[in-house]
Amino acid sequence: MTIALLQGTDASVRRHPLLVEGLLLFFPVAALHAMLSPLIWTTLFVFALPYTHAIPSHQWHAHEMIFGTYGAALAGFLTSAVPEWTDTQPRRGRDLLLLLGLWLPGRIVGLLGIEALVFPVGVTDVAFLSLLFWYVLKPLLERRSTRHASFAIWVGLFALAELGIRAAWLTGRIDLAGQLLQTSLIIFLVFFALAVARINIVVINLALDPSGETTPYRPHPGRQNLAAGMVSIYAVAALAFPHSTAPSYLALAAAATFFDRLAEWFIGMAVLKTQVLALAIANAFAGGGFLLIGLSGLGAPVATATGLHMLSVGSLGLAVLAVFIVAGLRHTGRSLVLPWQAHAAVALMVCASIVRILPELGLGPSLTGLHYGLSAALWSAAYGVWLAGFLPFLMNPMNEAHGCK
Repeated sequence: MTIALLQGTDASVRRHPLLVEGLLLFFPVAALHAMLSPLIWTTLFVFALPYTHAIPSHQWHAHEMIFGTYGAALAGFLTSAVPEWTDTQPRRGRDLLLLLGLWLPGRIVGLLGIEALVFPVGVTDVAFLSLLFWYVLKPLLERRSTRHASFAIWVGLFALAELGIRAAWLTGRIDLAGQLLQTSLIIFLVFFALAVARINIVVINLALDPSGETTPYRPHPGRQNLAAGMVSIYAVAALAFPHSTAPSYLALAAAATFFDRLAEWFIGMAVLKTQVLALAIANAFAGGGFLLIGLSGLGAPVATATGLHMLSVGSLGLAVLAVFIVAGLRHTGRSLVLPWQAHAAVALMVCASIVRILPELGLGPSLTGLHYGLSAALWSAAYGVWLAGFLPFLMNPMNEAHGCK
């Protein structure tokens, strides 16, 4: 009788709309974190976290953007996409709640910057990424497939980077923690490059033929993994030889691969559709970010941090939002007919990226000093608008969902 009761409880949990698959739970969680964190940091704490002393506040902020907002988005994407790619059952119910439970403690501590709890929440963060690694690896093992094994490898490296950051904080090696945070950001750029190579095929084909009956667009096979590969080489060089000019030249090469990929969006007027344009602009921001990093390392009068901001806010902020929009419709059984909230969210994110970057490039000097808070407000508004518009879709999926293979 007890077993039957537990099974019944588990079944009821699994039937909850947000627990049917990973993205239905983690995308709104990520959006909520992205919306609230900058507002709390800029308005309540004024960029100074109350319980941090040795660890700089900007490292906490970077960590929570990468492992908090983007980490939750990654969990939602992979727990939905990998079962779809491998034709296996997705994780549901308690499996997703366990993943969420491991993710949450680090976000509470990171929001306040509580240094005394760096170790215990480091354990939960590493456990979160390790469990996500298993959720990605298990379907691949079941199908004996290596086609998408790169995602498992990079999740494992992401977990190791988090482990390294926590260890560096605990031992007072703040410079090393900063390097590893940059490496973590670059790892997420690899995820972006790999994911866009798959998602963009569906998005562009549906933009060209909304009926889905034909697939007029075919990507160039040489571009599919070129950007991800070059970014990987840059990441290794930047971590191993931080004082060499070699990573700067490799950053320029990575920029070239993203700019070359822009050719995929030469599809006529269909490129002006918001879901298509958002991915194209995110790709352009990636190219621009690596270009600035490379030029900075070779002595140009531009800060490396400006390139990193173009990558973190511009490229990844917009790319994650675009995935939220596309998957939020497709995985709830809806066609890619975007509500107004989707258009507004993309516009707000583009504005957040421009406001964050331009003063650092010597443009828009009147925004200097104000651009931190203004960019954070626009960023929060972008994810807040998406959440308000798409949460009803996620809570009420239609009968048949269509993925983004």
